[in-house]
Amino acid sequence: MKKNVRFAVVAQLLLLFIACDQPKFPIDRYYDYDSTFPLEDSVRIETETDEYVMYYVTYRSFHDAMVTGLLTIPKNASAPVPTIIFLHGIQNHKQTDYMEVGHQYFIASGYAVMRIDIANHGDRKIHDYDFGLTEGYRYWTRDIAAQTVFDLRRATDFLQTQSEIDSERIGFFGISLGGIIGTVFCGVDKRIKVPVIALAGGGMHLAFKLKAFAPETRIFLSIIDPINFVEKIAPRPLLMLNAENDEVVSPLTSRNLYRKAGHPKKIVWYPTKHGDVPLNQAFPEAIKWFKEHL
Repeated sequence: MKKNVRFAVVAQLLLLFIACDQPKFPIDRYYDYDSTFPLEDSVRIETETDEYVMYYVTYRSFHDAMVTGLLTIPKNASAPVPTIIFLHGIQNHKQTDYMEVGHQYFIASGYAVMRIDIANHGDRKIHDYDFGLTEGYRYWTRDIAAQTVFDLRRATDFLQTQSEIDSERIGFFGISLGGIIGTVFCGVDKRIKVPVIALAGGGMHLAFKLKAFAPETRIFLSIIDPINFVEKIAPRPLLMLNAENDEVVSPLTSRNLYRKAGHPKKIVWYPTKHGDVPLNQAFPEAIKWFKEHL
């Protein structure tokens, strides 16, 4: 009997050792892809003014997704031009009002601007399902975010094919959902030299309340939670712009994300709610950061 007990204990310890010794798959490897996969891109002039030329762009991403975007090249800048990839928030699109405001700020400062639609947004919209991670089509919502990370990586591939673009000077600005997705994107793609993340946070499991710390919750969110990727941005300089009274993205999650980020980094707080951040302060703050680091 004692011999059987000893054998059972040894067997359990051995199984525990084997389980602990198993190599863990690096989460950022989920977004590895074949960079030589054909883009099948198309480019046509959408608008031309005295200040810039704007092109309507489409290209092929992974999972057979066709991405729609706008690339604007300023006329007052010498080629090759530094570029900002600019991503909108949930239920918006690449030409939402605040995107137009930011676009004008960046162009006036001498940057090219690449704006794409998040999957199932803007010109890519197919379904009217509600977005939500805690209820409804939560796996679909997660996949929308993950797909857009691939789409942003392919946007970078596209920019590298454009002779007017300085492929060594690409920055990123993402707002709300665009900032959440963008943190993951900038964590896995080292070609983005300077990220600016606005109105975003990390530790998305906290939205699940009583189930927040359940293993299945963390596994479900692992590939899209910025908290798992923000450390990988360093030593590239990270700027975060947040609202002190944010009712959409908890300031706690923004502080958690900033705390987890490496150096150099900076965070700016505005005494507003989520949708009330002063654009005439936030965009110049971002441009100052880009001018200093990009």
